[in-house]
Amino acid sequence: MKKSKYMLSPNPIVKYFEKTADEFTKADLVRYIKDNNIQLINFHYLAQDGRLKTLNFVINNLEHLNSILSSGERVDGSSLFSHIQAGESDLYVIPKYRTAFINPFNETPTIGLMCSFFTKDGIPWESSPEYILHKANIALKEKTGFDYEVMGELEFYVITESEELFPAYDQKGYHESGPFNKTEDFRTEAMLLIASCGGNIKYGHSEVGNFILNGKNYEQNEIEFLPCPVEDAANQLIIAKWIIRKLAYKYGVTITFAPKITKGKAGSGLHIHTRLLKGGKNAMVTDGEINDVARKLISGYLHYAPSLTAFGNRIPTSYFRLVPNQEAPTNICWGDRNRSALVRVPLGWTGKGNMAKIANSFEPESESDFSFKQTVEFRCPDGSADIYLLLAGLTVAAKDGLLWENALEFAKKTYIDMNIFDSKNQNRLKSLDVLPDSCHKSALNLENHKEDYMKDGIFTADIIDQIICDLKSFNDENLRDEADKNSHIMEPLLSKYFYCG
Repeated sequence: MKKSKYMLSPNPIVKYFEKTADEFTKADLVRYIKDNNIQLINFHYLAQDGRLKTLNFVINNLEHLNSILSSGERVDGSSLFSHIQAGESDLYVIPKYRTAFINPFNETPTIGLMCSFFTKDGIPWESSPEYILHKANIALKEKTGFDYEVMGELEFYVITESEELFPAYDQKGYHESGPFNKTEDFRTEAMLLIASCGGNIKYGHSEVGNFILNGKNYEQNEIEFLPCPVEDAANQLIIAKWIIRKLAYKYGVTITFAPKITKGKAGSGLHIHTRLLKGGKNAMVTDGEINDVARKLISGYLHYAPSLTAFGNRIPTSYFRLVPNQEAPTNICWGDRNRSALVRVPLGWTGKGNMAKIANSFEPESESDFSFKQTVEFRCPDGSADIYLLLAGLTVAAKDGLLWENALEFAKKTYIDMNIFDSKNQNRLKSLDVLPDSCHKSALNLENHKEDYMKDGIFTADIIDQIICDLKSFNDENLRDEADKNSHIMEPLLSKYFYCG
């Protein structure tokens, strides 16, 4: 019997139909629902606060099911987004069939679907963050000819009751195994659930941060995804955050994606890896080295970096993480494998040696090209990010970098091959521009780049103006300096934004 190439898929709907999720149709979903006694449908969508929202449907009959999947439902947009006026607040939410997944938490068989917002006229709502990302992706493809792929690194802390057995070393939890790592089972269960819901996971591991405070054990974890089209990458990250929180609630433990949760301990980021493809091949590598396409991409990120923080670092405590002498970046520069840089070119399997043969003596000789795995990493965002708008902003930056005449010159100027925080490199450090150190300064930089983001009809004025207003409302222009002088300021803020994003 011929085995299907989908037999190892963790997604039960993919396995059932033996085709990829982007091929799902309404007829497929109706068939799956009938064949598998699905009784509930959940619509999911992201609101201004960055949290997943849910609308529940009980399936009454086949006609009702067809109506739900075809025409969606009406929602109050003014309760989801503050820049929508109450008098014009009605929006439609329309499900995207390719995002269908089996809800892993409901005892009643349930299918979840991510949705798009539409206006009263039945057209996509121009200011929807999800649609802004779609427009950015289309513009990049049309103007440059490249396909844009993204993968995210979700970092988070799991907080449990402390144990005396097998204590881990403070701030030395990187890739630790159980029993020194107490939350490994939680992480791996979360990974399996995310994968069953369509997430393309690369790996998971414990991260550097671990400590004990007030009888609680704090362990930092990371789940990293595989590259995929940018719009799919956004949906995967959003669903993954929801799953991790739901699993934590199920087990009665606490998790947080907050950028900083206490002073002197590692913060959590949302690093974004990206790559450009043409003809299905990585366009950023030539003869085992990154090429000018990659350098132009990097220049775009660096040019827009001061305003990208408005989408990726949205709360005052974001800027307690972005401080000097940490792995979180502060200076606008890039480098190979350099974790002090804002943009990092990680180790990319560009060598020619057959490592598998060396490690396994009975393996036959072969030569494989793994350069398709090479990515470029943007390191400043954190868990407070609006994922749709962050990835839309990066897509705009990528597009403009590829089209910028001075991109290669800028890339040469901002490249570093050193630890810029080493005392002997202080002159080089002083020559580099810096990221904003507050929401207020991020807002000012977004004002400066407003017209750039609105080019090609991608971002809309109302959503940018609302972000600027929200960021300025924190009144945090001098907060970091004040916290350095008065340690009592920091802890209440860290608690306030503990459940951000």
